[in-house]
Amino acid sequence: MSFLHTFIERVVKIPSDVSVVVEGDDVKGYLIKAKGPLGENSRVLKFREIYIEKFNNLIKIYSNNTKRRYRAMIGTFAGHLENLIKGVKDGFEYRLKIVYSHFPIKVKVEKDEVIIENFLGETVPRKAKIVGKTKVEVKGQEVIVKSVDIEDAGQTAANIEKATKIKRKDPRVFQDGIYIVKKPW
Repeated sequence: MSFLHTFIERVVKIPSDVSVVVEGDDVKGYLIKAKGPLGENSRVLKFREIYIEKFNNLIKIYSNNTKRRYRAMIGTFAGHLENLIKGVKDGFEYRLKIVYSHFPIKVKVEKDEVIIENFLGETVPRKAKIVGKTKVEVKGQEVIVKSVDIEDAGQTAANIEKATKIKRKDPRVFQDGIYIVKKPW
């Protein structure tokens, strides 16, 4: 009687202008380092009984366990690796629009913060934190957030949008704020 050994796998291709290094094992976790034209990024991926191996220009993620939980986690790992590769190759960019009808909003970047002045006529400026190595640029009525890490770029864009959240006023009348208008996907 022969025993069929079943397993599930996903394969991620590595472009020619990106180099990826896989370090570690399934017990301590895998440290994945990607280096490309826009910079470097790394991520630790860890889940029991899920293995990651690199062959030439392919990364294979697999498990001997075929349960739904493992299939889902393999898909998650593959998504993280694809984002890691896309980040160092093309980067991620969020675009936000500055909207006001009552008081003109002034936005500027200082060190690791975005300063929003004169929002709804307030005298104290509002501040939003810039996460990681994200770069924020203000061009007229548009704020551009760029990074090689999708999580850092997304969190920075969310911080800027949240900083201009209106409280104790009717949002149908006071629609001033900074809103995300374009995401990287």
